[in-house]
Amino acid sequence: MIDLRPVGYVIGLLTAVVGAAMTVPMVFDYLHDDREWETFLKSMVLTVISGASMAVACSGNHGSMNIRQAFILTTGVWIALPFFGAVPFMLGETQLRLVDAIFESMSGMTTTGATAIEGLELHSYGIHIWRGVLQWLGGLGIVIVAMIFLPVMKVGGMQFFQSEGFDTLGKALPRALDIAKGLLGVYVVLTAVCMISYIATGMPGIEAFVHAMTTIATGGFSTTDASFAAYPGAPQYVASLFMFLASLPLFRFFQLASGSAQPLFRDVQARGYLTFTLAAILLVLAYRGVTTQSFDETLVRTTIFNVISIFSGTGFGEGDLVGWGPFAFTVLIIVGCIGGCSGSTACSIKVFRFQILFRAIWAQIQRLHSPSRVISVRYDGRAVSGEVMNSIMLLFTCFLMTLGLMIGLLTIIGLSFEAAITGAWTSIFNIGPIWGSELGPTGAVTPLPDAAKWVLIGGMLLGRLEIVSVYVLILPRFWRN
Repeated sequence: MIDLRPVGYVIGLLTAVVGAAMTVPMVFDYLHDDREWETFLKSMVLTVISGASMAVACSGNHGSMNIRQAFILTTGVWIALPFFGAVPFMLGETQLRLVDAIFESMSGMTTTGATAIEGLELHSYGIHIWRGVLQWLGGLGIVIVAMIFLPVMKVGGMQFFQSEGFDTLGKALPRALDIAKGLLGVYVVLTAVCMISYIATGMPGIEAFVHAMTTIATGGFSTTDASFAAYPGAPQYVASLFMFLASLPLFRFFQLASGSAQPLFRDVQARGYLTFTLAAILLVLAYRGVTTQSFDETLVRTTIFNVISIFSGTGFGEGDLVGWGPFAFTVLIIVGCIGGCSGSTACSIKVFRFQILFRAIWAQIQRLHSPSRVISVRYDGRAVSGEVMNSIMLLFTCFLMTLGLMIGLLTIIGLSFEAAITGAWTSIFNIGPIWGSELGPTGAVTPLPDAAKWVLIGGMLLGRLEIVSVYVLILPRFWRN
């Protein structure tokens, strides 16, 4: 029998933290004489009491957390917190139904960025800030999970980075907490600098605050239905820069702040991400230049912005990407599947796994050419073990199988082929935009059948936690002693 009390204790504490975070939108609405502050007060009281009660009920000295408890905790957090995060959407002015409220909250916590709210401009400051806070907390949370839990859980080859992570299940917990505090400091500074940069380029203060949170979280929630099409010019360059920075390993910025710049500039994954990003931008630029017979600042800016937005998994919208043509749209779909760096707020499969995959393919080609040679796969100067390689191959397989399964389910439910493909893609890889005739001009998922929304909610959860860490919970032997 697995002792779930340590899991319940942590989930309870984090639920109380989410409840406390509702103070931010509550204060903004109160200061602007918007009665919506009462909704956030009620939601805060309910959430804090629920979380604190769970923490008290599960408190006590339970010893170190083991691997199985870590798996349950990781999934449990991303189920419980979106549930409580949905409360203001149901009680407040948005009046969302349960499925839509949970969709909105899950999209926020997983930093996906798809929305179930239409007419965003019509809602209070508090609603916009709460959506931003959800993504900001979710982005920080996934960085901590990637740095502390996934290496120990050996999910998707993350054990390769265990020397840079921290054994949260044993004596190193205090050190892990110190690193989590350091990452929080980096996260806060990046958010503050991003907000100041938005304001300096002409974005109003509250919009700058919300967009800074969702940019650093690579989440993509905006304050308008038009997303970043409402902020042409300099704000899009600012967004491009900070979306890219947020897609790099945040631990490297912690090292940079500590006075060591070499780890960031020598990081194989960061250099690979930069190379892939530049290649994608140049390919799309060349294609758009040829097809439109023009090459001006607007074309360059929108290309840079949208490629980085999709590559990082942020999903801010700017223009009709489908109208760019099949080649450009295909490039965007591919880079969305790759994603940013491990240890960042970015989503998808991650750059380092593709780098190792390419090295493994090249090594296999060399073995076929020279069977007698001993050829090992190396990454960042170290040999990649068979265990790491198997974990990465398993993750690739799970992503592809889950993507195919979701496309099939969404098609059976009744979505058009375009909406089924892009819906599965955007949820599994936590990108944001969905295309299809069913969605209407704003891109909100409101018109979709409820069954399709639940499938997308499940996809967002699976993709954000890198699939394997959730699938392991359905194995009967996982629950046996």
